[in-house]
Amino acid sequence: MTRPMLRPLTALTAAGMIALAPVAASAQEAAIYSSMDAVHPVWAKSAMVSVQEAVAAEVGLQVLKDGGNAVDAGVAVALALAVTLPRAGNLGGGGFMMVHDAASGETKAIDYREMAPASATRDMYLDAEGNADSNLSRFTGMAVGVPGTVAGMQLALETYGTMTLAEAAAPAIKLAEDGILVTADLADSLKALEKRLKTWPASAAIFYKPDGSFYEPGDLFKQPDLAATLKTIAAEGPDGFYKGEVAEKIAASVQEAGGSMTVEDLANYRAVIRAPVTGTYRGHEIVSMPPPSSGGTHIIQILNVMEGYPIGFLGHNSSDTIHLMAEAMKRAYADRSEYLGDPDFVDVPVAALTSKDYAAKIRDGISLNRATPSETIKPGKLAPYESDQTTHFSIVDKDGNAVSNTYTLNFSYGSGMTAAGTGVLLNNEMDDFSAKPGVPNAYGLIGGDANAVEPGKRPLSSMSPTIVLKDGKPFLVTGSPGGSRIITTTLQVISNMIDHGMNVAEATNAARIHHQWLPDEIRVEDGGLSRDTVAALEAKGHTIAVRSVMGSTQSIHVDAEKGLLLGASDPRRTGSATVGY
Repeated sequence: MTRPMLRPLTALTAAGMIALAPVAASAQEAAIYSSMDAVHPVWAKSAMVSVQEAVAAEVGLQVLKDGGNAVDAGVAVALALAVTLPRAGNLGGGGFMMVHDAASGETKAIDYREMAPASATRDMYLDAEGNADSNLSRFTGMAVGVPGTVAGMQLALETYGTMTLAEAAAPAIKLAEDGILVTADLADSLKALEKRLKTWPASAAIFYKPDGSFYEPGDLFKQPDLAATLKTIAAEGPDGFYKGEVAEKIAASVQEAGGSMTVEDLANYRAVIRAPVTGTYRGHEIVSMPPPSSGGTHIIQILNVMEGYPIGFLGHNSSDTIHLMAEAMKRAYADRSEYLGDPDFVDVPVAALTSKDYAAKIRDGISLNRATPSETIKPGKLAPYESDQTTHFSIVDKDGNAVSNTYTLNFSYGSGMTAAGTGVLLNNEMDDFSAKPGVPNAYGLIGGDANAVEPGKRPLSSMSPTIVLKDGKPFLVTGSPGGSRIITTTLQVISNMIDHGMNVAEATNAARIHHQWLPDEIRVEDGGLSRDTVAALEAKGHTIAVRSVMGSTQSIHVDAEKGLLLGASDPRRTGSATVGY
């Protein structure tokens, strides 16, 4: 095959397109690339990694080049992000991983969500008057759930990977030990979170200079305690985290901060493999995270409702399309408040929520021209019965295996607390439980009895790692951070590609909207909608709230017809990268 030109493999960042490694391109490939629309996706022929942080993306790409598969690369990326993106990448948090195995055609969900300690009680976050005290569930030792990331990465490797945990951890160890160059994004986040982090001496000692001053862009930032913890994990496997000295230090730090997590809680943690939640949308199969995530269930529920309307004909972000999407979103979030929780503790009616018949009943209650007030919307009568600073990555390897992973500490830098002597930032995921039925959490989400605190229970999450299949093979691998807006952000990327024929970069860049039932408003990105569209929505009875941008999707489109991987990192946050070969 003739190769008359070299084209640069590129990565989308907030600053635009940046060149990475030159990759040979045929004349035919060049023609395909040049014919794409103005917003170009990154493209590659063999494998691709899309990550919110560029150094970790390169770690994943190197694993793939060295012969590792998508899961090997995913674990290496997750461990590297604990070093390079400490506000969300983590050892002390948890999350969800979707894995598509090309050989078997199966897609499975790995649940490594945090768990409540054995001492947890239903009313542990109520004050003497019976009111929810958010400080307890966010910024004390009581906020910390038993971390799941290390166990989840091991489960992924032993089930689907080809590498050992030690091999996957090697790049992260080197980054923590030798240091990383501070980016503007990292420097800005440490300045913004100074108060939270400096509350905890162990965190202050790591994330600020000895005199208390800030790390600036270009400074070398080393994390020797984290490197030592990673080395222990590499040598001993998960036992190096959940047992022994590291576990003792984590439990001691939590207890000193007012929590009651014990070394037994850590030793008893288990990650689990679950069957994904599935649905169909206009000839595609949607495969996403089941409970204790609410994401997959409600993405499918909303898409089922939308499928009954000619969304493509109505137009992208037209007032009619947004109206119908918002009405579907309202009803899904109302159902979330009633029915969703940890399936090991409550019966979650996933089949009913994701049925086409239920979607038809929802459509019967939607007016085409008038908004339904949220106060009149109640959870549906069925058959018996997540921080902005989360991070997501997507990976597809040369064999067609795919990983969609979303994990988090909840808030930026979690509780702000680092377990002394470990370098491990600790989550504040206990805030994702319903401290009191009907009382909103930090993201305004209402919860009920299904998500009440119980020992060993996993809190409900909105994280929505998703793989869209076409003809049984990956078509789109996507996901996002964004707290309560993760569900609607992921949904819109899917709709933009399927309904509106956008390429993956256009689908990523397009303006987003969000409705979560309460408060009764359509949140829109600043500058995302025209005045005429806003006026038309208000005429239908909607309240419009203009806010900052939503989400940070990392997406890969597998174009089977062209034999290409097309990827895009969200420009809404700096420092991300989509790379491939």
